Amino acid sequence: MALLKDPVSDIQVRSRSNASQRIIAGGIVIAFCFWASSVIMTVLLSVLLAYFLDPIVEALERFRIPRFAGALVAVLLSLALLGGLGWIVWDRAESFAADWPRYREPLKKYADEIERRLQSLEKGFSDITPAQQNPRPTASTSVRIDEGRSIRSLLLTGLGSLYNVLLAATFVPFLVFFMLAGKRDVWHGTMQLFPSPERTRVKNTIDDISVMLRSYVAGNAIVAAMLVIASWIFFLVIGLEYPLLMAIISGSLNMVPYLGVGMAILPPVVIGLTQYTFYELLGIAGVLGLFHLIAGNVLVPALVGRKVHLNALAVTVSLLFWGWMWGAIGFILAIPITATCKVVCDRVDRWQPIGRWLGA
Repeated sequence: MALLKDPVSDIQVRSRSNASQRIIAGGIVIAFCFWASSVIMTVLLSVLLAYFLDPIVEALERFRIPRFAGALVAVLLSLALLGGLGWIVWDRAESFAADWPRYREPLKKYADEIERRLQSLEKGFSDITPAQQNPRPTASTSVRIDEGRSIRSLLLTGLGSLYNVLLAATFVPFLVFFMLAGKRDVWHGTMQLFPSPERTRVKNTIDDISVMLRSYVAGNAIVAAMLVIASWIFFLVIGLEYPLLMAIISGSLNMVPYLGVGMAILPPVVIGLTQYTFYELLGIAGVLGLFHLIAGNVLVPALVGRKVHLNALAVTVSLLFWGWMWGAIGFILAIPITATCKVVCDRVDRWQPIGRWLGA
């Protein structure tokens, strides 16, 4: 007599197997993103830039310019703009480096004052806590023990970061050009990967992703430019040294979500240590904070928020995860990656609950 299979137990085994397979697949994807971070970051940056430059190529096509030539013009114009901006920043940075000894003394004074206060606080805690049997090694001892290892680790970290920058700087222009020039072939090839009944849905999903990424990159670029101009005018009015350099740094850092506000305020305040009093520096920090508050709560939602529908929790978690995974570049790519995942989830029936959670 043949044994009958229990359908309930069979469903449970299959569901557990599917869950285990998804967890394993997710772990493989995360490991791949970590170990192949240089390649993935380079490709994703190229995709963002290609979406940003595609309207220029389409506008040139309306004037009967071939797409191949339009893509080349767009890439060359972008490189010329970045080169000119880099030359301006480098020229101002050289002047700042020559004047650095002037700023080192007030910074050292503030650092010594902070260290003195921390030591007095630590002494106060040590007076009210019982003494330990084994005395803690002094700072000089730990420095002597770990000095060789620290220097090696710093050198290796620096070489790794330099490798990532050189890889991106070398391959991004070529990738952007090929993506722009071969857009129609890539589009057609992507459609062929899916069965015919699904191609309409895939097309709509890619269109939504294109609009979202283009709006995100263009909106943030416009907001950063407005912040640079506003900060430059403000620095010129108050007479801050190196106003253009500080404005470029302060305005560009706004593209880093959340952390960018504090990072944008710090460089002008450091430069102003030799010019202004403590309360005047607080005023400068307050004005810059107001600029970035208006940008983050008025300009960015108006230019970007209508296309990127993510809740605050999803944004925070994505920033933590991708920042841990890829560092500073991860902070920049976190929102586009998460917003792309939301668009895909909204178009796939069984993933729609995840999409609703991301945008709730």
